[in-house]
Amino acid sequence: MPSSTPATPMDIPRLAFPALILANIMLSLGPVLVRLADVGPVAAAFWRLTLALPVLLLLAIPRLTRTPPTRREWGVMLLAGVVFAGDLAAWHLGIIHTKVANATLFGNMSALLLPAWALLVLRQRPTRIQAIALLLAGGGALILMGGSYDLSPVNLRGDLLCLLAGILYTAYILIIQRARGRLDSWSVLAVSSVASAPTLLLCALWLGERIMPGNWTPLLILALSSQLIGQGLLTYAIGWFSPLILGLSLLLQPAVSVLLGWLMFGEWLSITDMIGTVAVGAALVLVRLPTRS
Repeated sequence: MPSSTPATPMDIPRLAFPALILANIMLSLGPVLVRLADVGPVAAAFWRLTLALPVLLLLAIPRLTRTPPTRREWGVMLLAGVVFAGDLAAWHLGIIHTKVANATLFGNMSALLLPAWALLVLRQRPTRIQAIALLLAGGGALILMGGSYDLSPVNLRGDLLCLLAGILYTAYILIIQRARGRLDSWSVLAVSSVASAPTLLLCALWLGERIMPGNWTPLLILALSSQLIGQGLLTYAIGWFSPLILGLSLLLQPAVSVLLGWLMFGEWLSITDMIGTVAVGAALVLVRLPTRS
């Protein structure tokens, strides 16, 4: 079982980094599926968790029985669930009011906030290659943001909501890292989802959203791609990597979402967007190199 302190390169399982990358690709599908759903955005977040919850509980209950959480661990997981509900509610509302690329860029501000946390609070110093990767990824993110950001009255509300979601998601990752010290990823994800789902339902009802869908397909895909595969793999990977590498990997989501926005909604990918996407991809290659040594 991985410890709460990120493992040394030699200790990291071979599949941990691919799991981290696949998680971010799956999570990139979220904005598209929320737009395609015929329920309210917060209701879509509720169904994302609720439809995945039976599978999560099936996977988690045997593990929770073998390794019962302490009172403190229960509290951490439930707190993570409430924070995650706030993140999803803000992000899904923002998705409706801004571009796909904007929503993912601002929703993933944790990509920059996590490395900042590592450098300023944890006093971690990046290696030379990691420093280059961080600068390259940050530059790529700024290029993507500059190419897709459109500060208009229509988009402003969505941008601010997605920025709030990015802050809450940073808090969620930092909280859940503490729970991953002794517990496996499925246990943490299942228990936090139990806290998130009713919080989201109450929020959707308070907003007067449509709850019951006419077309279940987008919601089923959302639950499978974002909650089971995406969030499940991310929760697993969190136990193995430092905030610096986690933050860099999250920059993959804006790059994929820019591409999806272009292909599905005609949100054209400019030359600068392409340069930003290449920069993010190069950063992910560089940040992987130290773990191969």
